Amino acid sequence: MQRLLWLGIAAGAAMLLSACAHMNRTDDPMQESLSLTDLKSVSPAFERYTTRTVLGDLWHRPQLSPRDRSIVTLSVLIARGQAVEMSFHFRLALDNGVEPAELSEIITHLAFYSGWANATAAAGVAKRIFDERHIAENQLPAADVALLPLNETAEQQRAQTVQENFGTVAPGVVQYTTDVLFRDLWLRPGLAPRDRSLVTVSALVANGQVAQITYHLNRAMDNGLTKEEASETLTQLAFYAGWPNVFSAMPVFKDVFSKRAMSPQ
Repeated sequence: MQRLLWLGIAAGAAMLLSACAHMNRTDDPMQESLSLTDLKSVSPAFERYTTRTVLGDLWHRPQLSPRDRSIVTLSVLIARGQAVEMSFHFRLALDNGVEPAELSEIITHLAFYSGWANATAAAGVAKRIFDERHIAENQLPAADVALLPLNETAEQQRAQTVQENFGTVAPGVVQYTTDVLFRDLWLRPGLAPRDRSLVTVSALVANGQVAQITYHLNRAMDNGLTKEEASETLTQLAFYAGWPNVFSAMPVFKDVFSKRAMSPQ
């Protein structure tokens, strides 16, 4: 049984390493990652950790699907504007079952949660990958779509809380938060609410925005993200957002887990 497990891990690692072989394309070297050979020529230890620890181990942990790992990782790269790794991870995400329409919505979603410029940069990289994979515009979500049903009670409570706290501080922000984010963006059907929450939480952790995590982690779990998946998301984020950001987020995750465990379901 153990031998079969290691064979499966080895096969998966081979797929990832094969994908890495295409990382050093020459069409736009500023937006393509180095090959493993190039990494080794600069830092043999970094190449070893990349090959063995990240590609050979982390990406094959069963607590989070490869599809979810791709969503988490791309969310980090887009939120932090790290274009050098995006081409590889857009390709890997497609290979891992993330649909082109979902990638399109992730970019749109992160425009609001990490800034327009970061989303624009990601769109530039995605355009090249979509062209490479012959992904047509009719495979992507339209600008105007029929929205998902709104949870009127939850939304009214959220809007009231924000209005009471910040209505006199920045009424424009409060208005757009209600009208554009929660009554439009979050209701677009091209990305499931659970995945939208996963994108948001990943971006918040990646950028060290701890104050926003409690609300969005609770929302993620209300939307179907399990405690085990949320926990493993932190493990994936440790490598792609850095240990300090994850350790800053862990007390918040711990508090959310604890309070949810004590509250009646």
